[in-house]
This record gives sequence, C-alpha cells and structure tokens, in this order.
Amino acid sequence: MRINTRFSVAVHILSLLDFEKTNSCTSDWIAGSVNTHPVVIRRILGMLKRAGLVGVHQGKGGTYLAKPLTEVTLLDVYRAVEVVDNGLFRMHENPNPACPVGANIQSVIEVLFHQAQDAMESVLSQVTMDQVVTNLVSQINAKS
Repeated sequence: MRINTRFSVAVHILSLLDFEKTNSCTSDWIAGSVNTHPVVIRRILGMLKRAGLVGVHQGKGGTYLAKPLTEVTLLDVYRAVEVVDNGLFRMHENPNPACPVGANIQSVIEVLFHQAQDAMESVLSQVTMDQVVTNLVSQINAKS
C-alpha cells in the first residue's frame, strides 16, 4: 500500500507558490507544473485552504501562501490533504479466530503499525516547507 499522491502534489503546490511569488498562480497554471488536471489542483487547494495554508484571491483568481513556509511542516501538509484515513496501515478483516496466528496477529502487529506511523509523523514534523524550498532552489541552481 502506498500513500496517495495528494501529499506530494500539495508539497509541489506550496513550493511553487513560494517560488513564483510574482506570478498569478491559478489552478490552470499550477496544473501545468504538476502535469495534472486543474480539477485535481482545485481539490487539493481546497484542502490546503481549509487548513489555513493557502488563500485565494477573489475575483482575479490565483492562490497565495497564507503563512510563511518556516511555520509549515511537512506534517501540517500531510494532515491537511487527508492522505490516510484512520491510520497509515489498514488491518485485514476477519482473520480466522480458530487459528492461533489468526486469533493473535492483529494485536501484535497493530502496535508496530502505530509505532511506524508515529515515527514517520515525527520525521515529517521536523521538516519545514521552507527547508524543502531551500533544497529545491539549491538543486535548481546546481543544474543551471
């Protein structure tokens, strides 16, 4: 199982909004960078807006950052786009209770799954979007 792409697209969008401060960042324009349909972008922008990470210019259109990227962690973005529902790992349903493994496996691995999710979220909470953009700019400059 993989985390859906909303998270990486949201990181892309926020990075682009910071990188292109002077451009009118419409969903069509953002979709060109992400290489996806503008409807996908609008859906993710709506989630980012509800989380207070972006704002939308009324009338003329375009999206902007609602707070400095130094104040936005990857965990904030991850949570904003609702990447997972009720935990990163899903348990299989109805293992055979007559089997010793089936009767006990869920309680054993559930603890490990929670620890893995906590570890991932801990790493995401330690990285700001500003750090991501700084690394992005360094990579772009190194290639030019």
